[in-house]
Amino acid sequence: MFNLTALGSKEAEMRIIGVDLHARQQTIAMLDAETGELLEKTLYHEGDQVRQFYAALPSPVLVGIEATGSMHWFLKLMEELGIDCQVGHPAKIRAAEPRKQKHDRRDAALQLKLLVENRFPSIWMPSTELQDLRVLLKHRHQWVRMRTRVQNTLQAIALSNGLRQGSSLWSQAGQARIAALPLPPYAADRRTKLQALYRKLNEQIDKLDERVRDQAFQRPGAKRLMTHPGIGPVTALATDVFLGDPTRFADGKALASYVGMIPSEDSSAGRQRLGALSKQGNPLLRFLWCEAAMHAVRQDPELKRFYRRKLQQKGLGKARVAAARKLGIRLYIMLRDEIDYQEFCRRGQTRQKNGSAHAGMPGRNSGPAVQ
Repeated sequence: MFNLTALGSKEAEMRIIGVDLHARQQTIAMLDAETGELLEKTLYHEGDQVRQFYAALPSPVLVGIEATGSMHWFLKLMEELGIDCQVGHPAKIRAAEPRKQKHDRRDAALQLKLLVENRFPSIWMPSTELQDLRVLLKHRHQWVRMRTRVQNTLQAIALSNGLRQGSSLWSQAGQARIAALPLPPYAADRRTKLQALYRKLNEQIDKLDERVRDQAFQRPGAKRLMTHPGIGPVTALATDVFLGDPTRFADGKALASYVGMIPSEDSSAGRQRLGALSKQGNPLLRFLWCEAAMHAVRQDPELKRFYRRKLQQKGLGKARVAAARKLGIRLYIMLRDEIDYQEFCRRGQTRQKNGSAHAGMPGRNSGPAVQ
């Protein structure tokens, strides 16, 4: 079943385990590379059964699992036990098995086979610190989305009662005006509770913003990104922690593909067919880049010219995405080369003098404005 000759001297002495991980149980296929013995087993996650099984294995041990949302406790356990655990790309693992029969034992055996044959499609995994910072950013974003829903509801109440304040509705005077609207009892009770919820959400978001700001200034990469016009602590920290090690991307095109800011494509026989954005990357990072791009185009001359040109050629939606993509590539270059915005502009000016500048690169009029 397995080609053991593909193993190196180190791998030939270890136990290699393919794990099909689920929320309540896991199915394993374990190969003792020294004896060639194959073991298939199901472990249930209640109690200490999983810890006892892996702790009893003599080292060295290599474990491979498919990436899933419920895997973090298992990765933490493997780290505590000193076991090498590789996480595989789900789509690439599935592509390695053309047969339609799919069940837990086959999935575990497939991952074991890929590990033994050195074909396991491992993916980069962030450190525990980066994972925790990602949780902070996602938590803040959830609160912001809840506040937006409350704001939309309060705005609808105001408009339906002839109060047109626009963005000033969220000022202290605007909130007083909506509170003074004469409403029926149930509608008035709803308005009062929504206003109280809005104030509470604001307080929580302010606290989270302060934590994000502190973390952004503590991380050198995020601090450098904030020197770019239009980039605040949230976008800077999100770019830093969601991209992780920037050297793992070959170039800006690979980065755009990773974030999902490239068009889907179905080309064949010399005919190119491009569709909507692939959106295969991180949705929060795409959202933040699109929001930050609208601030950056007002302050960076070259990015502003690029955005206006795309606006005439492609329209509002595509121009906004194009500006966000270019901004994201700029931030990636600043992270990769460990430079600030001023140095990025200097390099752009040098490229223009040499005749090798690309569209959207900073020109001579670009200043090192800091937000």
